[in-house]
Amino acid sequence: MTKRLGSGKRTGGKAAGARGRAAASRRPTRSAPPPASGDRPDEGRTEAQTDRLRYLDAATRSIARGMDLDETLSELCRAAVPAFADTALVHLYDPLPVGDETGPVPGVLRLLTTEQTSSDAPAAVAEAVHPAVGGPLATRLRDGRPIFGDAPHAAATVTELLGAAHAPGALPPGRRLILAPLHGRSHVLGSVTLLRGAGRPGFTDDDLLVASQLATHTALGIDKAMLYAREASVADALQRTMLPPSLPEPPGVRLASRYLPASRTAQVGGDWYDTIPLPGNRVALVIGDVMGHSMTSAAIMGQLRTTVQTLALLDLPPDEVLHHLDEQAERLGTEHTATCLYALYDPVLQRLLVSNAGHLPPVLLHPDGHGEILSVPPGAPIGVGGGGFEATEIHAPAGATLLLYTDGLVESRDFDVLTGIEILRARLQSATAGAAPPALETLCDAALGTLGGGERDDDVALLAARFEGLLPETVAYWYLAPRPQTAGQARRLTRRTLGRWGLDSLIESTELMVSEVVANAVRFATRPITLRLLRTDVLRCEVGDDSPVVPRMRHARLSDEGGRGLFLVDQVAQRWGATRLSSGKVVWFEQFLPEDAPR
Repeated sequence: MTKRLGSGKRTGGKAAGARGRAAASRRPTRSAPPPASGDRPDEGRTEAQTDRLRYLDAATRSIARGMDLDETLSELCRAAVPAFADTALVHLYDPLPVGDETGPVPGVLRLLTTEQTSSDAPAAVAEAVHPAVGGPLATRLRDGRPIFGDAPHAAATVTELLGAAHAPGALPPGRRLILAPLHGRSHVLGSVTLLRGAGRPGFTDDDLLVASQLATHTALGIDKAMLYAREASVADALQRTMLPPSLPEPPGVRLASRYLPASRTAQVGGDWYDTIPLPGNRVALVIGDVMGHSMTSAAIMGQLRTTVQTLALLDLPPDEVLHHLDEQAERLGTEHTATCLYALYDPVLQRLLVSNAGHLPPVLLHPDGHGEILSVPPGAPIGVGGGGFEATEIHAPAGATLLLYTDGLVESRDFDVLTGIEILRARLQSATAGAAPPALETLCDAALGTLGGGERDDDVALLAARFEGLLPETVAYWYLAPRPQTAGQARRLTRRTLGRWGLDSLIESTELMVSEVVANAVRFATRPITLRLLRTDVLRCEVGDDSPVVPRMRHARLSDEGGRGLFLVDQVAQRWGATRLSSGKVVWFEQFLPEDAPR
């Protein structure tokens, strides 16, 4: 029976002692240990060599199975102890060099793994070793050849690594120690030390070759594990940079999201979500999924997400957004298809317009807690062609919650997708069974269920939106004819509305900016101008017209009679901007409400 002695620090975050106990609990039945030369008569030497080769074949296969650093080192220890040695010690440089990186050799060797049998326990070994530059240990590791502990000039190397208690004179008689450097494809990684106690024969020359093979395959496995870990880290970072770094906080709706990468792949997927604030306090809610897991899928996802953002800012209806998105995907000329669901929420009208391109139906939780799977016609996926997308209008009352998700949330080997969607609906409905609706973050956790810490074959993207709406008394809206007198009319309407809202301190500044923006719209508009005032946590004014010409600030000459209006807006407003729409443009500005303003 074997057990681990404890260990020092290790990369990856798990304790090496726990890894040792896990390895010991699942240690398989071993092939016979490689016999030492001379232990058998001459007529049995061929059989001994065959046993040694069988052992090496099984051991190297086992080491090669490791996919990360923990597994690789664990498999080495399982293969070496007790079949080949009584104790195995693995030291690795910290930090470990990866790939073709160039740079100075790290100055610290850390004890990562200790595996031993229950008898002949070796003396304690330091958890961190600082090899002297040009010293015996650094030189031996660069050399790369395994040595016996009693080899000439080996004593200084062993003493520097393991301490005087493991020097040749301190061990039982015979060859009891092998030190094998670990050389990766491009770097020195560390060393593995193998020891035998007094209760078994010492190492032989053939055993030195066996140790060399174990060290070589372990070093290649470590190289592979570090490259795999770096690839997984880069892939995860790439995926997350393509997702929104944070969610906006538009008035009238609260948002929350989750993204969980697949557990069984280091390649990025194509799941994405987005929230896009639009003029009039509307917000676009988007979720999509590009088929496959690869850098290509992620690249296509990034292109589609950018296209959706551009189309959304043109203020196109949802079905038009998906139509143009499909055309863009066809122009990309890729075989990858994608699903996408685009929802447009208007907090003033408390209305939801939804269009679907082959995506799973959203779940709407009504204010009373009832969960409904929305019946939205599923058009063809993006990239298939054919168009035919439809926009469905749905009432979105204040207090309702919309949940958009990708198939990784509802797919399972145990049931089909439709059953998974129904399970999700029931889970969400159960989470809202209390007297007060749960927080969105809590609802997202409930939607994920056991996925948070479990194995996932696919990515999971989740977007939740709780609708709060805007009260009618906080919105004022007018259509104004494009004529010279309109600016004065807009000032009067603004003054009257702000007085009714108790915002007297903002009347003068708002009148000035409204007059300048409306006067600019009158110059270009051919149809009625829209003027909208919204009072939420800020005072927002929007002026829309049918001209696609977006105003820009310019430096007016002294002789010019105009050209200074936007400079006034820029100086007075907290924020302002202009958005080009399919029907023209909207120029807007915002001001903070005074502290004493009624809420």
